[in-house]
Amino acid sequence: MSRLFGTDGVRGLANGILTVELSIQLAQSAAVVLGHQETPGRRPVAVVARDPRISGEFIIAAVSAGLASAGVDVYDAGVLPTPAAAFLVDDLDADFGVMISASHNPAPDNGIKFLARGGEKLTDEQEDAIQAQMDQEPFRPTGADVGRVQRFADAEDRYVLHLLQTLPHRLDGLKVVLDCAHGAAAGCSPEVFKAAGADVVVIGADPDGLNINDGYGSTHLEKLQAAVAEHGADFGIAHDGDADRCLAVDATGTVVDGDQIMGILAVALKGSGRLKDDTLVVTVMSNLGLKLAMQREGVRLVETKVGDRYVLAGMKHGSYSLGGEQSGHVIFSDHATTGDGVLTGLQLGAHMAATGQSLAELAAVMERLPQVLINVKDVDRGRASEDAEVQAAVSDAEARLGKTGRVLLRPSGTEPVVRVMVEAADEAQARREAEELAAVVKRELSLAAEPA
Repeated sequence: MSRLFGTDGVRGLANGILTVELSIQLAQSAAVVLGHQETPGRRPVAVVARDPRISGEFIIAAVSAGLASAGVDVYDAGVLPTPAAAFLVDDLDADFGVMISASHNPAPDNGIKFLARGGEKLTDEQEDAIQAQMDQEPFRPTGADVGRVQRFADAEDRYVLHLLQTLPHRLDGLKVVLDCAHGAAAGCSPEVFKAAGADVVVIGADPDGLNINDGYGSTHLEKLQAAVAEHGADFGIAHDGDADRCLAVDATGTVVDGDQIMGILAVALKGSGRLKDDTLVVTVMSNLGLKLAMQREGVRLVETKVGDRYVLAGMKHGSYSLGGEQSGHVIFSDHATTGDGVLTGLQLGAHMAATGQSLAELAAVMERLPQVLINVKDVDRGRASEDAEVQAAVSDAEARLGKTGRVLLRPSGTEPVVRVMVEAADEAQARREAEELAAVVKRELSLAAEPA
């Protein structure tokens, strides 16, 4: 069997790739690897939650059944964000957790992601162990040794209280528009922002199981921009389907991305002495403008591969307090074990309220340099770092860009694709260099069959 786990759990078309049978198998195997093997001699406990897409109803039922049949007591937290599930695993001192979500994907997709003790993402080794266990005979206790499934009645209340306790400053006097993507944050995000003192306008908060991420949320910011202007709000916050990310819009409708949010919060935490070792952890895709701004502000950057799991690993390695991705996954290790879009929005609003500055003024801490990304398809991604012609083209482009630009070639982890990213002070130059380099990659690495 090929590797089931992708960059964020097992994901695919619900009832196509992600079936009831596969869900039960995964759950039974996780019960052994994350439960019985980790805590032999006692019955394991797991927290399960889901986003509101329709398929989550049958998948969470299958997962819960699989866990209980393998001797795990299950606490069903219902519809909640991924970071809420992670927090609840730790708060309940559960052995592990399961989140049913396909994040920003459309409604027909779904996913199963596991959380280890403490609410942390699994290592590759743990994922491989779960998949290997699927080839073994399932563990099937009987009688009093089977697990129980019960409603986690106060799950949302615990999460909301936790978020409010992280606030360094209330949001009184601020007006915010929240776009909940018809997703997992539709209930708790408005509740938290109102409790924090903000005047709240809500859009994208009527999930019907089919409309998640459909024209709303962090991948569709147009409605949020319009609502901020219509209501004269100070800023807007956009979540994705499972609310582990956050993008923002200032009062003028200008998008404030994850890099800018991290820049704002890194400077704020450094000023209050809460930025561990004055260090921010980012991925190689973060904008060069962030790097230049942090150098100016005395903040050191640690770079990782793309993916919030790699950011988390980098943060854990140095016990750093802040990290994230340009896409809006922002991680506060003092308060969370994963990206949390509601927490990020609250912290951003709190800093606005504390300083009296607008989001546009705060975002000016960095100048976002033009960034052009081209996906070159049907190429041998494994040769991208070895081909002499490609590497020569990269060196030439870097020489032309100098210190005000950069080039990044990133092979896809799953597809015959090489991603060509170029940054420059001038957008026309960035596009020109990216297109020229993409043409070289296509010519030198093409998988097109040679003529007979």
